[in-house]
Amino acid sequence: MDAIKLADAKAHLSELVDRVEAGDSIDITRRGKRVARLTAVEHPRKAIVLEELQALTATMPPQPSAAGLVRAMRDNDRY
Repeated sequence: MDAIKLADAKAHLSELVDRVEAGDSIDITRRGKRVARLTAVEHPRKAIVLEELQALTATMPPQPSAAGLVRAMRDNDRY
């Protein structure tokens, strides 16, 4: 966990938010004392309902294999 002065935090807030999104925690100091902490917000994970997922995938058309897709792209390409 890093500590940064308040004035520096104000000047580089966008960069600090990027670091926090990446998983860092940053303490902000004022006159050498820690006064605040930047941490990422934890989003609760939504439970997956298996029946709904199966119903959705059942309505989707079948996809070609990766090899078939690459072959079709190669054959349709002009050299």
